[in-house]
Amino acid sequence: MTIQMSSFLLASLAVFFFFSSLEKSFAFQAARKEDTESNNLHQYTHLVHLSSLLPSSSCSSSTKGPKTKASLEVVHKHGPCSQLNDHDGKAKSTTPHSDILNQDKERVKYINSRLSKNLGQDSSVEELDSATLPAKSGSLIGSGNYFVVVGLGTPKRDLSLIFDTGSDLTWTQCEPCARSCYKQQDVIFDPSKSTSYSNITCTSALCTQLSTATGNDPGCSASTKACIYGIQYGDSSFSVGYFSRERLTVTATDVVDNFLFGCGQNNQGLFGGSAGLIGLGRHPISFVQQTAAKYRKIFSYCLPSTSSSTGHLSFGPAATGRYLKYTPFSTISRGSSFYGLDITAIAVGGVKLPVSSSTFSTGGAIIDSGTVITRLPPTAYGALRSAFRQGMSKYPSAGELSILDTCYDLSGYKVFSIPTIEFSFAGGVTVKLPPQGILFVASTKQVCLAFAANGDDSDVTIYGNVQQRTIEVVYDVGGGRIGFGAGGCK
Repeated sequence: MTIQMSSFLLASLAVFFFFSSLEKSFAFQAARKEDTESNNLHQYTHLVHLSSLLPSSSCSSSTKGPKTKASLEVVHKHGPCSQLNDHDGKAKSTTPHSDILNQDKERVKYINSRLSKNLGQDSSVEELDSATLPAKSGSLIGSGNYFVVVGLGTPKRDLSLIFDTGSDLTWTQCEPCARSCYKQQDVIFDPSKSTSYSNITCTSALCTQLSTATGNDPGCSASTKACIYGIQYGDSSFSVGYFSRERLTVTATDVVDNFLFGCGQNNQGLFGGSAGLIGLGRHPISFVQQTAAKYRKIFSYCLPSTSSSTGHLSFGPAATGRYLKYTPFSTISRGSSFYGLDITAIAVGGVKLPVSSSTFSTGGAIIDSGTVITRLPPTAYGALRSAFRQGMSKYPSAGELSILDTCYDLSGYKVFSIPTIEFSFAGGVTVKLPPQGILFVASTKQVCLAFAANGDDSDVTIYGNVQQRTIEVVYDVGGGRIGFGAGGCK
């Protein structure tokens, strides 16, 4: 009897340990599955502190810049780091976000008009006081612009110039402002006080290059035979003046002699207090091409995460790390000044959108430092918006903001999560956007998806500057490629 009981007890214990180990095995497998799902969730979502998206009231430097002597500090013209503001670092006036986005629409119209070759078809600049260019007040090149400070003339005068990859001509306002000058923070450049200034004559071959660079045929001064340029942006702002040569001081050790630029005598528009523009396009008169011997047609920048921090704009081969991934420039047949991209796919939350790569190639794609919000073909934007909304379904929605139709009220959250967004480019290059590259924050009650749809799938896709924030973007123009590197401002 005792032997039978012992056998029964041993058998019971064996069954118990079997089921116990089986239960632990299932629990372990379930835990592993949960960990895997958690890792996947973490991999395809951003955990965002709301405060990290909001600009501070004071300026903080967010970059050291690459190890190159020709590196300039990049500042957002609406933030506390801007010299275009009051001396206490506070902005003179806050530009409403709706105005920034509405002005961004003008920028996109300007790009499309250049690509369709409508801009300047019948425009010419006969005289300095020509009325062929409209005198309406408006935005220069959109409102989400960044500027750098360079020196012009001998002795040099420091000027705050917006840098723009979608423009070619560098220009600044000049005394005596024969027709009109808008208000700028820097002292207006006076060529009569520079020993290195000279005008280009209207019979010079250099003068004829202006037609393709500006979209307007150059004019000629009846009295001095000086070449006159005219350039307009969208339908609202313009600069007209003398096409000239001058000494340009990039940094304390880098000087460019005989630099071709526009000395503006008739300038109108809302320029945010900047003195003009530095053109980084592909045309022969752009800064990139004029300095090819010195900088090898290479420049890079990192746009800051918010308007209260700084980035950098650097020229020449820099100490670029392995983190950079290069994709070839694509050809934009309709616009030789723009830098083309070959977008092949977009993924949201780790899932590729059901959109053919031909959707992006139909109208082509460009990268542009002056456009704020990325414009996508309607087919692609519809798919991206749907997937993003699905990933944000637990958060309360908010009203639309101008061109942005997917917004959320996150005022009740200190931390929230958003699905990742990843772009794929030719050559197998993928770029994962940081949270600052996905969202446009008007306020804690209105945080919006920073993408918008074009009018038609045949319109050009524009990769805007919100999507470039904190990423090192390297333009190797001579090598025919563009590089992206995460965390470029650090």
